Amino acid sequence: MGIIARQSIKGALANYLGVAIGFVITFFVLTRYLTEEEIGLTRVMVDAAMLFSGLAQLGTNASIIRFFPHFRNDRDNHGIFGLSLLLPLAGFLLFALIFLIFHNPLQALYASKSPLMADYFYLLPMLTFFALYMTVFETNASVLMRITVPKLVREVGVRLFNLAAYLLYGYGLVSLDVFVWMFCGSYALAMVLNLMYLISLGHISFRIDWQFLTRERVKEIARYTLFMTATVLAGNIPLINSLFLGVKTGLALTGVYTIAFYIANVVEVPYRSLGAISRPVVAAAVKDNDWTEVNRLGRQVSLHQFLVSMVIFYLIWINLPTLYAFIPNGASYVGGMGVVLLLGLAKVVNSSLSIGTDVLNYSRHYPRALLFIGVLTASAIALNSWLIGVWGINGAAAATLLSYGLYFLLLLSYLWRRLGVSLFSFGQLKVVVIMAVGFGLNVLWCHWLTPVITHHQTLVTLLVDAVLKTLVLAAALAVVIYVWRVSPAVNEIVDKGLKHRQ
Repeated sequence: MGIIARQSIKGALANYLGVAIGFVITFFVLTRYLTEEEIGLTRVMVDAAMLFSGLAQLGTNASIIRFFPHFRNDRDNHGIFGLSLLLPLAGFLLFALIFLIFHNPLQALYASKSPLMADYFYLLPMLTFFALYMTVFETNASVLMRITVPKLVREVGVRLFNLAAYLLYGYGLVSLDVFVWMFCGSYALAMVLNLMYLISLGHISFRIDWQFLTRERVKEIARYTLFMTATVLAGNIPLINSLFLGVKTGLALTGVYTIAFYIANVVEVPYRSLGAISRPVVAAAVKDNDWTEVNRLGRQVSLHQFLVSMVIFYLIWINLPTLYAFIPNGASYVGGMGVVLLLGLAKVVNSSLSIGTDVLNYSRHYPRALLFIGVLTASAIALNSWLIGVWGINGAAAATLLSYGLYFLLLLSYLWRRLGVSLFSFGQLKVVVIMAVGFGLNVLWCHWLTPVITHHQTLVTLLVDAVLKTLVLAAALAVVIYVWRVSPAVNEIVDKGLKHRQ
């Protein structure tokens, strides 16, 4: 097995291990030992740091991946590591300057509804710096084909470091001030661990090979970096929600939103792996101008993303009341069910149609992506500002769904008109019909069978009802998906499995 395959498998395992640990921490530690306001504080701080660090990167991470083959050699890779440290540092210093200038008015935004955030606002530059270089070091490891350890640090290490802080604070062993510093310190520790791992790999140098950086190469890197800096907001739309919520509703409701966000975020987990597999294939077809193949791949990927994400969303939704019943202090967070519905649908849309973004970015029309990203960002900000005041946390979720809907409507229309690429197929219509029937069956089950099974209203009877409902309805949907041949590829896998068992 090659190094790419080994690292991909190990990286995926690290992702899923992190999801499992995050599930336990989020639903059975955070909700038990932290108040809604404290959960909201950690969420807003991390989201702000991730958004600011993404901008401060100045497109460095994408540039490292894009241009590393030009720098690669057996000794020090012409100092690309040193260059990857210098550019984000310039971006961070620019951010720090802007932060100092606008510190007071920005802090004042949170002072009224989220005084706890205002108290710890001064920590944002430090947390941004840690998040920035944790990511930069991780990207440097990835181009050296060593992603497993940085993935473990990000997905597992940070969560375990945070868990220690949660438990120490929850048991009253440290104060809130110490807890917040420990929470920020977990990202500092992750940054240091990634740096130590990089140094252990060798082939990196802090010295930049300036002679290798010709004027033409510098111009090419600058153009690409500028483009990627502008596009960074597209991947950070969900981060904008919590920042708006902290200002408009306070940290307590932001905490309720956070728990709902974690639930809905599970819908996108398969997309991280499936997308990584499909992108190189689509990129190759676009490079060869094989638009027939691009159409075939786009429809196939979109169909399978839609099918998988809808099934996961369905399983989450039919078990959502039971999940909230088992969460410690679940009554305080059950108001987030509407958020799960709207955000879950937004993530279904994003998972299913993001292949269209890849097609555009790999084509010669990639500068047009700036226009669509501008629409996405502007609509997300405008809709958050308006809808949060109308619907609260549900308004933030609705803003995400509507802004993604508008973005993909414009993007897919452009792809169809200019490139003749369409992501839609009859299989997706079949999925819609099947899922509509599935949601209808869930309503009937809840109306007729749930009252009988959960007559005594204990956690045990709720669990029995959830397990039985999941097994019966999931089996019914699986049979229909197979018999109706929604996906020939899925049917082929099932047929091979059945033959193997015989």
